[in-house]
Order: sequence, then structure tokens, then C-alpha cells
Amino acid sequence: MIRTILIHPDPRLKKACEPVAAVTPDIGKLAEDMLETMYDAPGVGLAAPQVGVMKRVLVMDCIKDPALAPRPMVLINPSVTWQSEDLATYEEGCLSLPDQYAEIERPAEVRVQWTGLDGTLQEEQFSGLWATCVQHEIDHLDGKLFIDYLRPLRRQMITRKMEKLKRDRARDAEGRG
Repeated sequence: MIRTILIHPDPRLKKACEPVAAVTPDIGKLAEDMLETMYDAPGVGLAAPQVGVMKRVLVMDCIKDPALAPRPMVLINPSVTWQSEDLATYEEGCLSLPDQYAEIERPAEVRVQWTGLDGTLQEEQFSGLWATCVQHEIDHLDGKLFIDYLRPLRRQMITRKMEKLKRDRARDAEGRG
């Protein structure tokens, strides 16, 4: 089921999420819905608070080449256990901030530990887009958006654009209702 993606500003996007106590069928369904929502958007990552669920769950798939098999990943209670001193800059966007992009500098490589849908502890080292994506999504679980790395004026400008987008969408919905 495709879920509605929250648009900034929404107070839920600024709150830290609760850890998942147990991997239940509900968490499995949430992950399935989140992957479907992410692919539909389309995006490479999605965190549970972006669909209004305040749990430490994220999904990602950074395979962009249609000739390659997709690699959907579900990370429950992820945490960065190591990060490189080398930094990388990527132009980041966010499904909760449509059509807004900014160059963000983050560690070039990170090692992340998480619980999988099968309940086992997993760990992997990510680099490139995967590293940027997993850090971006973990930020969501901590109540942080990529615009929080920007200067206040730029952040305010983007926030105003998002407020206008939400007003326009609400007006359009009323017009159809």
C-alpha cells in the first residue's frame, strides 16, 4: 500500500523516533509499504517518520541503473558504528521536501549496524550514494532534515516554499472535493 509522505514543515519530521522493540508482522507490513511508497515517489530512501510512523525503520535502494537488479534494504534500529574521516559532498533531495536540493557534506563511508526483518543483527559498510542515503535516512529517525545543515536564511527560504506547496495542495484538494 502506498502511504502519504509528510511534507515539511510537519512536527513529526522533527521528532526522534522510538526504537522498534520486536520485529513483528506489523513492522514487516510497514517496511513493505515504505518500499512501495519509495519506489512510487520515486526515491532511493524513506524513513518511517516520513509516513507518520515514529519508529526507527528505514528503507533504501540506491541501484539506479535499470539494467541492474534492485537491492531493497530494510534497516530496523540502525546505528552508525564507524565513519570515515574523508568527506563526500552530494546534492541531496528529500521526498518530504519536493524539488528542493542542496549540496551536503557527510562522511564518505560509514559502517552501520541494524536488525533485519528476520530479527538478526546485520552490519555493512557503505560508500558513495549508499553512504549518503543511509546517513540522510538515519538523520530522519533522529528528527533531523538535510536542510538543517544549511544556513538559516536558505533553510527559511525552503521552509516557506514548502508551506506554500502545502497550501496550494490543500486548495487544489478542496477544489476537487
